[in-house]
Amino acid sequence: MDSDLRSIGELAQASGLTVSALRFYDAAGVLAPAWIDPVTGYRRYADDQVAPARLVAGLRRIGLPVTEIAQAVRAEPLVVHRILDAHLDRLAGGLAEARQEVARIRRLLADDEPRSATRLVLTGRALSTAVDAVRFAVGTDPASPGLAGVLFDVTGDGVRLVATDRYRLAVASAGAAVRGPAVRALLPVAAVDRLRRLCVTATMGGVRLTLAARQVVADVAGHRLRVTTLPYDFPEYQALVPASTGGAARRVPVDTPWLVAALRSGAATVTREHAGELLPVTVLGLGGRDAIRLLGADDLADVGAVDRAGRAELRVGVNGGFLLDALHAAGGPRLVLESDGPVTPLAIRRPDDPAAFSILMPIRL
Repeated sequence: MDSDLRSIGELAQASGLTVSALRFYDAAGVLAPAWIDPVTGYRRYADDQVAPARLVAGLRRIGLPVTEIAQAVRAEPLVVHRILDAHLDRLAGGLAEARQEVARIRRLLADDEPRSATRLVLTGRALSTAVDAVRFAVGTDPASPGLAGVLFDVTGDGVRLVATDRYRLAVASAGAAVRGPAVRALLPVAAVDRLRRLCVTATMGGVRLTLAARQVVADVAGHRLRVTTLPYDFPEYQALVPASTGGAARRVPVDTPWLVAALRSGAATVTREHAGELLPVTVLGLGGRDAIRLLGADDLADVGAVDRAGRAELRVGVNGGFLLDALHAAGGPRLVLESDGPVTPLAIRRPDDPAAFSILMPIRL
């Protein structure tokens, strides 16, 4: 009767599960043998149990609970996909909590071990200009307190200010004389705003910052501001930083006053559904017949627009209000929009300062 069946060792070799694991999943009711010899107790498995055993092996490797493995083995593929998505969400949440705990432990270690301070000197104008360039992108969602601040990323060349709410990101650099190791400090937005107000009274060379452990001390025009940094990990923004000027697929010069006026008019927008709501979307046509234009629903129906090089017009959907904020923060009558495609971030650059830019997450059209 069992001549056409596989032994437990043969199934173990074919599936990637150990013999002991197969015995465990039999006892747990996940993968029962096709037949058990009543005399010897040897387990035998049918050929059509190889695929379920391989599925069990894969689910076991990603740490899926036994109860959910049992459910997945008996479920349709669509249900299995849902189980996997839920498990990935749990893993992501656990990783976020682990990162926060690691950050807390590192802060404890930093408090126990003396660390040399980093000091930098820069002009009030340089610092206030950098703050103005990134302030609009600071997050306001209470569920993401780690985004409610501005990152001061200090290197030997100066300081880079970064802010993001996950939908947009702004970066600006300020030259400074730096003494000490490279360091990062996430300052609460209220403290950054206060520092910005103090910069109004600072003269050339009038801002001195000292960063040590979780403290930042700012000396500005006779005033001293002490700031405790936020106890959160800031996103690794470098992966989103666009390549140096000239690397993008499309680089389109922009007459800023014209684009601001067009956006304020509210014309040439389309609606798209998101989370059950209809949202207005501003669609930019980049590199088409008019270099840049705002597109409406009728324009989107025209798929034949090309630029002078014969390339199809690149169409990027964004939040119009966010784009207005970025244009105002960048300043200047001429800016450059850069994009590598309709689903990649849109960069807004100042042609005279490539170190200052912002990016907007696109909205799928």
